[in-house]
Amino acid sequence: MRNLMLKDGYPYAFDSSACATCQGRCCTGESGYIYVNSHEIENIANFLELEINDFGVNYLFKNGYKYSIREVEHKGSYECVFYNRATNGCQIYEARPTQCKTFPFWDYFKTRVDELKLECPGIVDV
Repeated sequence: MRNLMLKDGYPYAFDSSACATCQGRCCTGESGYIYVNSHEIENIANFLELEINDFGVNYLFKNGYKYSIREVEHKGSYECVFYNRATNGCQIYEARPTQCKTFPFWDYFKTRVDELKLECPGIVDV
C-alpha cells in the first residue's frame, strides 16, 4: 500500500515508499546547497556529539550569509556528506535540516513538476 503525502497548494503527492528504490537522488546529483540555520546546526552537532565549532569546521561552508552542509564528489556527481551510499540513507536523519524534511514540497517545484518527477520516483499526480 502506498503512503501518499499531500500538501495544500502542490499539484502532486509524494509516495515515501519510493525512497527505498531511488538511491538517494534528492541527496545526490548536481552540486547545490543544503542550507542550515543556527538551531539546525546545534541539533546536528548535538546528534553527532560534536562541539558546534568542530561541526562547523568539518561539515559546513559559508555561502554569502548562509551556511550549507558540505558535499563530496563521487564519480562526477555530488552528494551530501551525510548521505550513506551503503545504506542508501541519511546518517543524520533524525536531526536532518528542514530543507531535507520538506522535500519534495518546495515552492520551486510547484511549477516544475516534470523536473521533479525526473529526480524523484515518488511523485504522483493528483
